[in-house]
Order: sequence, then C-alpha cells, then structure tokens
Amino acid sequence: MIAEFDRIASELDREIKTEQERAGIHDPAHFAYPTYAKAAIGRRENLRRSAGELKAQLDDAKAVLGEAFEELKKVEMLDERDHTREKAEDNAREQAELDRIAAMRFSANGAPA
Repeated sequence: MIAEFDRIASELDREIKTEQERAGIHDPAHFAYPTYAKAAIGRRENLRRSAGELKAQLDDAKAVLGEAFEELKKVEMLDERDHTREKAEDNAREQAELDRIAAMRFSANGAPA
C-alpha cells in the first residue's frame, strides 16, 4: 500500500507540473492557479501523509515482531536447556539401573558383594 501511495503521488507530481506548464502559472497562491493542480496537490499531500503514517505503523510492527522473535529465541533456549537436563537425568537413571542390574548379577554369580 505504501508503494502504491508513493506511485500515485509521483503520478500526481507529473500531472501538477503538466497543469502548471499548460497554465503558465507555478505559484499555488496565484489567483489564476489551475483548480485541478490545487486539488492534485491536496491529494498528493494526503497520500504522502498516509504513506508516512503507514511507514510508522510498519516500523512499529517490525519492532514488535523483532521483540517477539527475541522472546521466542529465549523460550526456545530455555526449552532446549530443560530438554538437555531431562535427557541427562534420564541417562543417569538408566545408568543407575544398569549398575544395579550388574551388581545383582555379579552378586548372584557368587562373587562377593
């Protein structure tokens, strides 16, 4: 939408210049300044103002998106850390169980405990 507003504003610039050249009057304050050129100037300024407001909204949205992305990265890092910790705990439990089984087998074979 911003690009479209900029494109239309540029077209209006050309139309304003063409109208000024046709009338031979370049001062909008002149009593005989073309009415169409005055209206086109108003429309062009409205488009530029709207494009500026949209750009500000876009910049704000990009900033919010950047913050959300950073927050997501933090959550993902915490999740990965938790997953790594859980995996280490599972490995430790599994190793303890294997050690217990080995100890039982060792003592069941008559070896001193």
